[in-house]
Amino acid sequence: MNYDRRTFLVQAGAGIALSSATPGIAVASGSGHAPLDAKGALATLMEGNARFVADKAPCPHLTARRMEIAQGQHPFVTILACADSREGLETIFNQIPGNIFAIRVAGNIVERGGRGSIEYSLEHLNVPLVLVLGHSHCGAVEATLAFLKDGTKQPGDIQYLVDTIVPAVKGTPDIANAVAANVRASVAAVKKQSAIVAEASASGKVVVVGGVYDLESGKVTLLS
Repeated sequence: MNYDRRTFLVQAGAGIALSSATPGIAVASGSGHAPLDAKGALATLMEGNARFVADKAPCPHLTARRMEIAQGQHPFVTILACADSREGLETIFNQIPGNIFAIRVAGNIVERGGRGSIEYSLEHLNVPLVLVLGHSHCGAVEATLAFLKDGTKQPGDIQYLVDTIVPAVKGTPDIANAVAANVRASVAAVKKQSAIVAEASASGKVVVVGGVYDLESGKVTLLS
């Protein structure tokens, strides 16, 4: 289908209007519609997850949004999540591109590259909220429990993931509790291993929280 300039501008404008008017779907913080603090950011995420669970998650036209964020990004949350194809972050939180600064690594562990990425989001993007997100039936955690139980080792650098998770889940044979324990360990590690995050957390500039995504229900549960 061929588009002339007038048709393109009309459709692009409609995309902007829909992304701004759709309840709960925040646009870039630079435009003033997204939450500006951690409390608002977390509320927006959980409201979006509720829409996803209820199968009422709207998806606006995104052409105009893509053009907008090509000029710069203003995410309101950084999410350190497991590298799992079933846990699409924008989808489960019903957010449009540009809202979530995503870091993915199996087992949602904290390592140097991810830590630097979190620090970048704080220092250069002024993100007010960091969420460490695990999920049910996490393969990395299951492999760690198998290693602790009978010494089953994984090939290559997969064992590095297991070795990193071991301290968090040792003595916790139940997979659900182990997933939660691993998330809590990563939350603590983010604060402990990064002076930038520790300082920002102490001053109230950023809040670091943990949560678990349930693959069956689609619900995200925040951890206390």
